Amino acid sequence: MQEVEANSKAGSTDEPHEGLVNRGSELLRAAALKRPLLIMQTGTSLPAIRERHGDFPEWFRRGLGLTPPQVVCVRVDAGVAPPPPRHVAAVVITGSAAMVSEHLDWSERAVDWLRTAADVGTPMLGVCYGHQLLAHAFGGHVDYNPRGREIGTVNIERLPAAADDALFGTLPPVFRAQTTHLQSVLRPPSAAAVLARSTLDDCQALRHAPHVWGVQFHPEFGVAHMRGYLRERADAVNGEGLDAQRLSRQVGASPDARALLRRFVRIAADIHR
Repeated sequence: MQEVEANSKAGSTDEPHEGLVNRGSELLRAAALKRPLLIMQTGTSLPAIRERHGDFPEWFRRGLGLTPPQVVCVRVDAGVAPPPPRHVAAVVITGSAAMVSEHLDWSERAVDWLRTAADVGTPMLGVCYGHQLLAHAFGGHVDYNPRGREIGTVNIERLPAAADDALFGTLPPVFRAQTTHLQSVLRPPSAAAVLARSTLDDCQALRHAPHVWGVQFHPEFGVAHMRGYLRERADAVNGEGLDAQRLSRQVGASPDARALLRRFVRIAADIHR
């Protein structure tokens, strides 16, 4: 996986955590990508979780079913500029411990890039912070969710607007997903379609353009990642009246949510045929 570093601005390294990915039909479809997929990294996982499981780019790469040379990662939170949108096949925007409502300089620069990418038709998928950043870029309102923290494995309800959606259309009416966030999209952009919701978040998924989506939940998370977050956030979670231990016991697999990542790659590959 190529990673553009803040000090060198360029470079590539093969990730040590996984040398091989599934060699079936998903990888053959991914090979159809004419250009690399950009992972726009907006933050890092918690230290204890990084030590055990690596960091966001590797989780996404595995979920997307891509080989290291098919991915380029840019640390926009470290001030690194992404390549021009036309130089990449698609974009995934990661989560972050930062808050979109802070309007940090690097985050607002990323907003400008995302608007340009949307204008030229680049497929994009924002996750958690990335979801909120896309909503902010297109005129929505992001802030702390008055309903409080959402964390753990939750049920996501697919809404009628998702019925014929390229990414969400084949999902079941209710599916499980992993979540951890304090802020939410409180008002979606006027042109966005709301595709999914949960008990605590009315904007779990948005479509901003035919091939531009945001999801508040984490399709890249596995059970171990989710339990790791509950373990590391236990004091804060318990302090808010929740039960981190109970939530950890309730964590379960979320294959339907995870399947969105490879479906996104298939969509990008079909566009660039």
